Amino acid sequence: MSEQVLIAGAGPTGLTLALDLARRGVHVRLVDRADSPFQGSRGDGIQPRTLEVFDDLGVVDAVLAAGREVPVMHAYFAGTFVGERRMAEPVEPTPDVPYPNTWVLGQSDTEAILRARLAELGVTVEFATALVDFTQDEAGVTATLQHGDTSETVRARYLAGADGGASTVRKRLGIAFEGSTDDSIKMLLGDVRADSLDHEYGYWFAAAADQPMTGFALSPLPGARRFQFAAPLTDDRFPDLATLQELADRHGPGTGLALSDLSWITVWRPNIRLAERFRDGRVFLAGDAAHVHPPTGGQGLNTGVQDAYNLGWKLAAALGGDSAPLDTYEPERRTVAARILGLSTELLDKLVDGDEDAMHRGPETRQLAITYRSPADEGPLVAGDRAPDATLHDDTGRPIRLFDLFRGPHATLLRFAPKPGSPATDAAIDQPGLRTVEIHRVGAPSGRSVETAFTTLVDTDGHAFTAYAATSGTDILIRPDGHLAHRW
Repeated sequence: MSEQVLIAGAGPTGLTLALDLARRGVHVRLVDRADSPFQGSRGDGIQPRTLEVFDDLGVVDAVLAAGREVPVMHAYFAGTFVGERRMAEPVEPTPDVPYPNTWVLGQSDTEAILRARLAELGVTVEFATALVDFTQDEAGVTATLQHGDTSETVRARYLAGADGGASTVRKRLGIAFEGSTDDSIKMLLGDVRADSLDHEYGYWFAAAADQPMTGFALSPLPGARRFQFAAPLTDDRFPDLATLQELADRHGPGTGLALSDLSWITVWRPNIRLAERFRDGRVFLAGDAAHVHPPTGGQGLNTGVQDAYNLGWKLAAALGGDSAPLDTYEPERRTVAARILGLSTELLDKLVDGDEDAMHRGPETRQLAITYRSPADEGPLVAGDRAPDATLHDDTGRPIRLFDLFRGPHATLLRFAPKPGSPATDAAIDQPGLRTVEIHRVGAPSGRSVETAFTTLVDTDGHAFTAYAATSGTDILIRPDGHLAHRW
Protein backbone atom coordinates (compact mmCIF):
# COMPACT_ATOMS: atom_id res chain seq x y z
CA MET A 1 0.00 0.00 0.00
CA SER A 2 1.30 3.46 -0.84
CA GLU A 3 1.99 5.59 2.22
CA GLN A 4 0.91 9.22 2.09
CA VAL A 5 3.74 10.33 4.42
CA LEU A 6 6.80 8.33 5.49
CA ILE A 7 8.64 9.63 8.58
CA ALA A 8 12.17 8.50 9.42
CA GLY A 9 12.97 8.91 13.13
CA ALA A 10 10.65 8.32 16.09
CA GLY A 11 12.02 10.83 18.57
CA PRO A 12 9.90 13.76 19.79
CA THR A 13 9.95 15.42 16.35
CA GLY A 14 8.89 12.36 14.37
CA LEU A 15 6.28 11.40 16.94
CA THR A 16 4.76 14.89 16.95
CA LEU A 17 4.59 14.97 13.16
CA ALA A 18 3.02 11.51 12.98
CA LEU A 19 0.48 12.45 15.65
CA ASP A 20 -0.48 15.69 13.92
CA LEU A 21 -0.92 13.92 10.58
CA ALA A 22 -2.80 10.94 12.02
CA ARG A 23 -5.39 13.14 13.71
CA ARG A 24 -6.04 14.70 10.28
CA GLY A 25 -6.75 11.29 8.77
CA VAL A 26 -3.47 11.18 6.86
CA HIS A 27 -2.01 7.70 6.39
CA VAL A 28 1.43 7.86 7.98
CA ARG A 29 4.24 5.36 8.54
CA LEU A 30 6.83 6.05 11.26
CA VAL A 31 10.11 4.08 11.28
CA ASP A 32 13.22 4.19 13.44
CA ARG A 33 16.52 2.35 13.05
CA ALA A 34 16.89 1.83 16.83
CA ASP A 35 15.86 -1.56 18.18
CA SER A 36 13.76 0.00 20.95
CA PRO A 37 12.68 3.40 22.32
CA PHE A 38 15.33 5.75 23.71
CA GLN A 39 15.77 5.49 27.48
CA GLY A 40 17.16 8.60 29.16
CA SER A 41 16.36 12.13 30.25
CA ARG A 42 18.32 14.08 27.57
CA GLY A 43 15.84 16.79 26.44
CA ASP A 44 14.05 17.12 29.78
CA GLY A 45 13.03 20.80 29.63
CA ILE A 46 9.64 21.37 27.97
CA GLN A 47 9.11 25.04 27.17
CA PRO A 48 5.77 26.88 27.52
CA ARG A 49 5.12 27.06 23.78
CA THR A 50 5.66 23.31 23.48
CA LEU A 51 3.14 22.78 26.29
CA GLU A 52 0.66 24.73 24.16
CA VAL A 53 1.42 22.42 21.24
CA PHE A 54 0.88 19.42 23.50
CA ASP A 55 -2.42 20.95 24.63
CA ASP A 56 -3.59 21.03 21.02
CA LEU A 57 -2.42 17.46 20.43
CA GLY A 58 -4.31 16.20 23.49
CA VAL A 59 -1.33 15.12 25.61
CA VAL A 60 -0.68 18.10 27.89
CA ASP A 61 -2.56 16.64 30.87
CA ALA A 62 -0.43 13.50 30.74
CA VAL A 63 2.76 15.55 30.40
CA LEU A 64 1.85 17.77 33.35
CA ALA A 65 0.88 14.79 35.49
CA ALA A 66 4.14 12.95 34.78
CA GLY A 67 6.48 15.96 35.10
CA ARG A 68 7.38 18.64 37.61
CA GLU A 69 8.31 22.30 37.86
CA VAL A 70 11.93 23.43 37.46
CA PRO A 71 13.50 22.89 40.89
CA VAL A 72 15.22 25.40 43.11
CA MET A 73 18.98 24.77 42.98
CA HIS A 74 21.05 24.36 46.13
CA ALA A 75 24.42 25.93 45.37
CA TYR A 76 27.66 24.63 46.90
CA PHE A 77 30.95 26.44 46.32
CA ALA A 78 34.14 24.63 47.35
CA GLY A 79 31.96 22.02 49.07
CA THR A 80 30.11 24.52 51.27
CA PHE A 81 26.38 25.32 50.96
CA VAL A 82 26.01 28.99 50.02
CA GLY A 83 22.31 29.34 49.29
CA GLU A 84 19.53 28.75 46.81
CA ARG A 85 19.48 29.77 43.17
CA ARG A 86 16.75 29.72 40.53
CA MET A 87 17.39 29.32 36.84
CA ALA A 88 14.25 31.41 36.32
CA GLU A 89 11.66 32.98 38.58
CA PRO A 90 8.28 31.21 38.27
CA VAL A 91 5.60 33.16 36.44
CA GLU A 92 1.90 33.07 37.26
CA PRO A 93 -0.46 31.93 34.48
CA THR A 94 -2.42 34.66 32.73
CA PRO A 95 -5.50 34.51 30.50
CA ASP A 96 -3.34 34.68 27.38
CA VAL A 97 -0.48 32.43 28.60
CA PRO A 98 -1.85 29.40 30.49
CA TYR A 99 1.52 27.56 30.69
CA PRO A 100 4.11 30.24 31.46
CA ASN A 101 6.89 28.10 32.96
CA THR A 102 9.28 25.44 31.76
CA TRP A 103 8.19 21.92 32.74
CA VAL A 104 10.62 19.08 33.53
CA LEU A 105 10.04 15.60 32.12
CA GLY A 106 12.64 13.13 30.90
CA GLN A 107 12.68 12.77 27.12
CA SER A 108 11.95 9.05 27.22
CA ASP A 109 8.83 9.75 29.29
CA THR A 110 7.69 12.44 26.87
CA GLU A 111 8.19 10.08 23.95
CA ALA A 112 6.21 7.34 25.73
CA ILE A 113 3.25 9.71 26.15
CA LEU A 114 3.37 10.69 22.48
CA ARG A 115 3.60 7.03 21.39
CA ALA A 116 0.59 6.13 23.53
CA ARG A 117 -1.50 8.91 21.99
CA LEU A 118 -0.33 7.92 18.52
CA ALA A 119 -1.34 4.31 19.17
CA GLU A 120 -4.84 5.53 20.05
CA LEU A 121 -4.99 6.87 16.50
CA GLY A 122 -3.92 3.53 15.06
CA VAL A 123 -0.23 4.23 14.36
CA THR A 124 2.59 2.15 15.86
CA VAL A 125 6.28 3.00 15.64
CA GLU A 126 8.26 0.46 13.59
CA PHE A 127 11.54 0.06 15.48
CA ALA A 128 14.55 -1.82 14.06
CA THR A 129 13.52 -0.42 10.67
CA ALA A 130 16.11 1.78 8.97
CA LEU A 131 15.59 4.07 6.02
CA VAL A 132 18.68 3.30 3.92
CA ASP A 133 17.98 5.03 0.61
CA PHE A 134 15.37 6.85 -1.43
CA THR A 135 14.69 8.56 -4.73
CA GLN A 136 12.02 11.07 -5.61
CA ASP A 137 10.06 12.17 -8.65
CA GLU A 138 7.27 14.64 -9.34
CA ALA A 139 4.62 12.36 -7.82
CA GLY A 140 6.35 11.05 -4.72
CA VAL A 141 9.23 9.27 -3.01
CA THR A 142 10.41 5.67 -3.37
CA ALA A 143 12.27 4.54 -0.24
CA THR A 144 14.17 1.43 0.78
CA LEU A 145 13.65 0.21 4.34
CA GLN A 146 15.85 -2.36 6.04
CA HIS A 147 14.55 -4.74 8.74
CA GLY A 148 17.48 -6.93 9.76
CA ASP A 149 18.35 -8.96 6.67
CA THR A 150 15.15 -8.02 4.87
CA SER A 151 14.70 -4.97 2.67
CA GLU A 152 11.41 -3.40 1.64
CA THR A 153 10.57 -0.84 -1.03
CA VAL A 154 7.81 1.62 -0.14
CA ARG A 155 6.18 4.47 -1.99
CA ALA A 156 5.09 7.72 -0.28
CA ARG A 157 3.80 11.08 -1.40
CA TYR A 158 6.21 12.83 1.00
CA LEU A 159 9.18 11.89 3.18
CA ALA A 160 10.13 13.64 6.43
CA GLY A 161 13.61 13.18 7.87
CA ALA A 162 13.41 13.47 11.66
CA ASP A 163 16.33 11.08 12.04
CA GLY A 164 18.71 13.12 14.18
CA GLY A 165 22.01 14.90 13.75
CA ALA A 166 23.50 12.03 11.72
CA SER A 167 20.42 12.08 9.47
CA THR A 168 20.47 9.60 6.60
CA VAL A 169 17.84 11.70 4.84
CA ARG A 170 19.94 14.87 4.96
CA LYS A 171 23.09 13.05 3.87
CA ARG A 172 21.34 11.33 0.94
CA LEU A 173 20.10 14.73 -0.21
CA GLY A 174 23.63 16.16 0.02
CA ILE A 175 22.43 19.11 2.11
CA ALA A 176 25.25 20.91 3.90
CA PHE A 177 25.09 20.90 7.70
CA GLU A 178 26.66 24.27 8.33
CA GLY A 179 28.33 25.07 11.63
CA SER A 180 31.18 23.79 13.75
CA THR A 181 32.27 21.10 16.21
CA ASP A 182 34.48 22.14 19.13
CA ASP A 183 36.39 19.11 20.39
CA SER A 184 38.02 21.19 23.13
CA ILE A 185 34.77 21.17 25.11
CA LYS A 186 33.05 17.99 26.25
CA MET A 187 30.02 17.71 28.49
CA LEU A 188 29.12 14.57 30.37
CA LEU A 189 25.39 13.91 30.77
CA GLY A 190 23.85 10.95 32.57
CA ASP A 191 20.99 9.69 34.76
CA VAL A 192 21.92 8.44 38.23
CA ARG A 193 20.61 7.92 41.75
CA ALA A 194 21.88 10.07 44.62
CA ASP A 195 19.90 8.84 47.61
CA SER A 196 21.52 11.13 50.18
CA LEU A 197 20.12 14.23 48.45
CA ASP A 198 16.64 15.68 48.87
CA HIS A 199 14.94 14.90 45.54
CA GLU A 200 12.84 18.07 45.71
CA TYR A 201 15.86 20.22 44.85
CA GLY A 202 18.54 20.53 42.21
CA TYR A 203 22.20 20.90 43.10
CA TRP A 204 25.05 22.93 41.69
CA PHE A 205 28.55 22.12 42.90
CA ALA A 206 31.36 24.44 41.75
CA ALA A 207 34.57 26.03 42.97
CA ALA A 208 32.93 29.49 42.91
CA ALA A 209 29.98 31.31 41.36
CA ASP A 210 32.17 32.65 38.54
CA GLN A 211 33.63 29.20 37.82
CA PRO A 212 30.61 27.11 36.79
CA MET A 213 32.73 24.85 34.57
CA THR A 214 34.73 23.57 37.55
CA GLY A 215 31.96 21.42 38.96
CA PHE A 216 28.72 19.68 38.07
CA ALA A 217 24.96 19.93 38.41
CA LEU A 218 22.31 17.44 39.46
CA SER A 219 18.72 18.05 38.39
CA PRO A 220 15.94 15.89 39.88
CA LEU A 221 13.89 13.89 37.40
CA PRO A 222 10.19 13.24 38.00
CA GLY A 223 9.15 9.89 39.37
CA ALA A 224 11.84 7.68 40.87
CA ARG A 225 14.71 9.20 42.86
CA ARG A 226 16.87 9.93 39.86
CA PHE A 227 18.89 12.97 38.86
CA GLN A 228 20.30 14.14 35.56
CA PHE A 229 24.06 14.63 36.05
CA ALA A 230 25.78 17.32 33.93
CA ALA A 231 29.48 18.18 34.08
CA PRO A 232 32.34 19.31 31.86
CA LEU A 233 34.68 16.46 30.94
CA THR A 234 38.26 17.73 30.90
CA ASP A 235 40.04 14.50 30.03
CA ASP A 236 39.48 11.35 28.01
CA ARG A 237 38.01 9.34 30.86
CA PHE A 238 35.51 6.67 29.86
CA PRO A 239 31.92 7.84 30.43
CA ASP A 240 30.83 5.53 33.22
CA LEU A 241 29.68 5.60 36.83
CA ALA A 242 33.27 5.64 38.11
CA THR A 243 33.94 8.87 36.20
CA LEU A 244 30.80 10.47 37.62
CA GLN A 245 31.72 9.36 41.13
CA GLU A 246 35.21 10.81 40.80
CA LEU A 247 33.72 14.18 39.83
CA ALA A 248 31.32 13.95 42.79
CA ASP A 249 34.21 13.15 45.16
CA ARG A 250 36.24 16.06 43.81
CA HIS A 251 33.57 18.77 43.73
CA GLY A 252 30.67 17.50 45.85
CA PRO A 253 29.65 18.44 49.38
CA GLY A 254 32.07 17.94 52.23
CA THR A 255 29.80 15.25 53.70
CA GLY A 256 30.35 13.12 50.61
CA LEU A 257 27.99 12.04 47.83
CA ALA A 258 27.48 8.46 46.65
CA LEU A 259 26.10 7.93 43.14
CA SER A 260 24.56 4.68 41.92
CA ASP A 261 22.41 2.99 39.30
CA LEU A 262 23.65 4.74 36.14
CA SER A 263 20.93 4.16 33.51
CA TRP A 264 22.00 6.48 30.69
CA ILE A 265 25.14 8.41 29.86
CA THR A 266 26.55 10.33 26.90
CA VAL A 267 29.40 12.67 26.05
CA TRP A 268 28.29 15.82 24.25
CA ARG A 269 30.56 18.05 22.18
CA PRO A 270 29.49 21.49 20.89
CA ASN A 271 28.32 20.32 17.49
CA ILE A 272 26.31 23.43 16.62
CA ARG A 273 24.87 23.16 13.13
CA LEU A 274 22.06 24.31 10.84
CA ALA A 275 21.05 22.62 7.59
CA GLU A 276 21.50 24.74 4.50
CA ARG A 277 17.99 23.78 3.40
CA PHE A 278 15.02 22.20 5.15
CA ARG A 279 13.39 20.97 1.94
CA ASP A 280 14.28 19.22 -1.29
CA GLY A 281 11.22 18.64 -3.45
CA ARG A 282 9.02 16.16 -1.62
CA VAL A 283 11.51 15.57 1.18
CA PHE A 284 11.68 17.63 4.39
CA LEU A 285 14.05 17.89 7.34
CA ALA A 286 12.92 18.55 10.91
CA GLY A 287 14.37 18.46 14.42
CA ASP A 288 18.00 17.50 14.92
CA ALA A 289 18.25 16.46 11.28
CA ALA A 290 17.88 20.17 10.48
CA HIS A 291 19.53 21.86 13.49
CA VAL A 292 21.69 20.66 16.40
CA HIS A 293 21.74 22.75 19.60
CA PRO A 294 23.85 22.90 22.74
CA PRO A 295 21.97 21.54 25.78
CA THR A 296 22.10 25.02 27.36
CA GLY A 297 18.69 26.65 27.43
CA GLY A 298 16.67 23.51 26.73
CA GLN A 299 15.84 24.52 23.15
CA GLY A 300 16.61 21.52 20.93
CA LEU A 301 13.68 19.18 21.63
CA ASN A 302 11.25 22.09 21.69
CA THR A 303 12.40 23.49 18.36
CA GLY A 304 12.04 20.04 16.79
CA VAL A 305 8.51 19.56 18.15
CA GLN A 306 7.52 22.92 16.70
CA ASP A 307 9.10 22.07 13.33
CA ALA A 308 6.75 19.09 13.23
CA TYR A 309 3.76 21.15 14.38
CA ASN A 310 4.43 23.66 11.59
CA LEU A 311 4.92 20.95 8.96
CA GLY A 312 2.00 18.67 9.80
CA TRP A 313 -0.92 20.84 8.76
CA LYS A 314 0.96 22.01 5.67
CA LEU A 315 1.58 18.44 4.48
CA ALA A 316 -2.10 17.69 5.06
CA ALA A 317 -3.08 20.77 3.03
CA ALA A 318 -0.80 19.71 0.16
CA LEU A 319 -2.28 16.20 0.19
CA GLY A 320 -5.68 17.87 -0.01
CA GLY A 321 -4.69 19.82 -3.11
CA ASP A 322 -3.36 23.10 -1.66
CA SER A 323 0.45 23.10 -1.77
CA ALA A 324 0.88 26.84 -1.06
CA PRO A 325 1.23 26.49 2.76
CA LEU A 326 3.92 23.83 2.28
CA ASP A 327 6.13 26.35 0.52
CA THR A 328 6.31 28.38 3.75
CA TYR A 329 7.77 25.58 5.91
CA GLU A 330 11.43 26.17 5.16
CA PRO A 331 11.47 30.00 5.33
CA GLU A 332 9.44 30.01 8.55
CA ARG A 333 11.18 27.26 10.47
CA ARG A 334 14.76 27.79 9.27
CA THR A 335 14.59 31.44 10.34
CA VAL A 336 13.32 30.46 13.79
CA ALA A 337 15.88 27.65 14.15
CA ALA A 338 18.75 30.00 13.28
CA ARG A 339 17.62 32.51 15.91
CA ILE A 340 17.17 29.88 18.63
CA LEU A 341 20.51 28.28 17.73
CA GLY A 342 22.11 31.67 18.35
CA LEU A 343 20.41 31.89 21.75
CA SER A 344 21.59 28.40 22.79
CA THR A 345 25.13 29.19 21.65
CA GLU A 346 25.17 32.46 23.59
CA LEU A 347 24.18 30.59 26.77
CA LEU A 348 26.93 28.02 26.16
CA ASP A 349 29.50 30.79 25.71
CA LYS A 350 28.45 32.31 29.04
CA LEU A 351 28.93 28.96 30.74
CA VAL A 352 32.38 28.41 29.22
CA ASP A 353 33.47 31.99 30.03
CA GLY A 354 32.43 31.64 33.67
CA ASP A 355 29.75 34.32 33.44
CA GLU A 356 27.91 34.54 36.78
CA ASP A 357 24.68 34.82 34.77
CA ALA A 358 25.35 31.50 33.01
CA MET A 359 22.71 29.59 34.97
CA HIS A 360 19.96 32.17 34.45
CA ARG A 361 17.18 31.55 31.91
CA GLY A 362 15.15 34.53 30.73
CA PRO A 363 11.76 34.69 28.99
CA GLU A 364 13.46 34.41 25.58
CA THR A 365 14.05 30.70 26.28
CA ARG A 366 10.32 29.95 26.69
CA GLN A 367 9.66 30.22 22.94
CA LEU A 368 6.41 32.14 23.42
CA ALA A 369 7.67 34.95 21.21
CA ILE A 370 8.15 32.74 18.15
CA THR A 371 6.69 34.52 15.16
CA TYR A 372 6.54 33.98 11.43
CA ARG A 373 5.72 37.60 10.66
CA SER A 374 7.39 39.41 7.79
CA PRO A 375 10.40 41.51 8.90
CA ALA A 376 8.60 44.58 7.61
CA ASP A 377 5.49 44.00 9.74
CA GLU A 378 5.05 46.21 12.79
CA GLY A 379 2.41 46.64 15.43
CA PRO A 380 0.70 44.38 17.96
CA LEU A 381 -0.34 40.89 16.88
CA VAL A 382 0.04 40.69 13.11
CA ALA A 383 0.08 37.76 10.70
CA GLY A 384 2.61 35.16 11.83
CA ASP A 385 2.38 35.88 15.56
CA ARG A 386 1.34 33.29 18.16
CA ALA A 387 -2.40 33.42 18.88
CA PRO A 388 -3.01 34.12 22.61
CA ASP A 389 -5.40 32.21 24.81
CA ALA A 390 -8.29 33.88 26.67
CA THR A 391 -11.27 32.73 28.75
CA LEU A 392 -14.72 33.48 27.31
CA HIS A 393 -18.23 32.45 28.40
CA ASP A 394 -21.17 30.95 26.57
CA ASP A 395 -24.76 32.11 27.03
CA THR A 396 -25.08 30.02 30.21
CA GLY A 397 -21.97 31.56 31.77
CA ARG A 398 -19.86 28.44 31.26
CA PRO A 399 -16.16 29.34 30.78
CA ILE A 400 -14.53 28.31 27.48
CA ARG A 401 -10.90 28.94 26.59
CA LEU A 402 -9.88 29.99 23.11
CA PHE A 403 -7.35 27.15 23.22
CA ASP A 404 -10.29 24.77 23.71
CA LEU A 405 -11.76 26.13 20.48
CA PHE A 406 -8.45 25.98 18.61
CA ARG A 407 -7.78 22.37 19.66
CA GLY A 408 -7.96 20.08 16.67
CA PRO A 409 -6.84 20.05 13.05
CA HIS A 410 -8.98 22.98 11.89
CA ALA A 411 -8.34 26.67 11.28
CA THR A 412 -10.38 29.16 13.35
CA LEU A 413 -11.93 32.48 12.37
CA LEU A 414 -12.37 34.89 15.28
CA ARG A 415 -14.91 37.63 14.63
CA PHE A 416 -14.87 40.38 17.24
CA ALA A 417 -18.31 42.02 17.59
CA PRO A 418 -18.91 41.70 13.84
CA LYS A 419 -20.87 44.44 12.13
CA PRO A 420 -22.93 44.20 8.96
CA GLY A 421 -20.49 43.87 6.10
CA SER A 422 -17.61 42.67 8.29
CA PRO A 423 -14.41 42.36 6.28
CA ALA A 424 -13.77 38.60 6.54
CA THR A 425 -13.72 37.25 3.00
CA ASP A 426 -15.94 34.47 1.69
CA ALA A 427 -12.76 32.58 0.84
CA ALA A 428 -11.76 32.54 4.48
CA ILE A 429 -15.20 31.57 5.74
CA ASP A 430 -15.51 28.77 3.17
CA GLN A 431 -12.30 26.98 4.18
CA PRO A 432 -12.97 23.26 4.76
CA GLY A 433 -13.43 22.50 8.45
CA LEU A 434 -13.12 26.14 9.51
CA ARG A 435 -14.48 26.91 12.98
CA THR A 436 -15.98 30.38 13.25
CA VAL A 437 -16.29 32.09 16.64
CA GLU A 438 -18.05 35.37 17.28
CA ILE A 439 -16.81 37.23 20.35
CA HIS A 440 -18.93 39.96 21.93
CA ARG A 441 -18.50 42.25 24.89
CA VAL A 442 -20.72 41.92 27.95
CA GLY A 443 -24.22 43.17 27.22
CA ALA A 444 -23.75 43.36 23.46
CA PRO A 445 -26.35 41.28 21.61
CA SER A 446 -24.96 38.84 19.07
CA GLY A 447 -27.98 39.01 16.79
CA ARG A 448 -27.72 35.28 16.09
CA SER A 449 -30.08 32.47 17.06
CA VAL A 450 -29.01 29.39 18.99
CA GLU A 451 -29.40 27.35 15.79
CA THR A 452 -26.52 29.19 14.12
CA ALA A 453 -23.49 27.21 12.94
CA PHE A 454 -21.30 29.87 14.51
CA THR A 455 -20.04 29.67 18.08
CA THR A 456 -21.09 32.87 19.85
CA LEU A 457 -19.29 33.76 23.09
CA VAL A 458 -18.97 36.69 25.47
CA ASP A 459 -15.64 38.25 26.47
CA THR A 460 -16.69 38.90 30.07
CA ASP A 461 -13.39 40.38 31.24
CA GLY A 462 -12.28 41.95 27.97
CA HIS A 463 -9.17 39.75 27.86
CA ALA A 464 -9.75 38.49 24.34
CA PHE A 465 -10.28 41.95 22.87
CA THR A 466 -7.14 43.14 24.66
CA ALA A 467 -4.94 40.14 23.81
CA TYR A 468 -5.84 40.39 20.13
CA ALA A 469 -5.69 44.18 20.00
CA ALA A 470 -9.16 43.95 18.51
CA THR A 471 -11.95 46.46 18.08
CA SER A 472 -15.53 45.89 16.93
CA GLY A 473 -15.48 44.52 13.40
CA THR A 474 -12.00 42.96 13.63
CA ASP A 475 -11.73 39.51 12.02
CA ILE A 476 -8.71 37.26 12.60
CA LEU A 477 -7.96 33.94 10.91
CA ILE A 478 -5.93 31.50 13.08
CA ARG A 479 -3.90 28.81 11.34
CA PRO A 480 -4.17 25.19 12.53
CA ASP A 481 -0.82 25.61 14.31
CA GLY A 482 -2.04 28.51 16.45
CA HIS A 483 -0.43 31.38 14.53
CA LEU A 484 -2.28 34.28 12.91
CA ALA A 485 -2.83 33.82 9.18
CA HIS A 486 -4.66 37.05 8.38
CA ARG A 487 -6.22 40.05 10.04
CA TRP A 488 -8.99 42.21 8.62
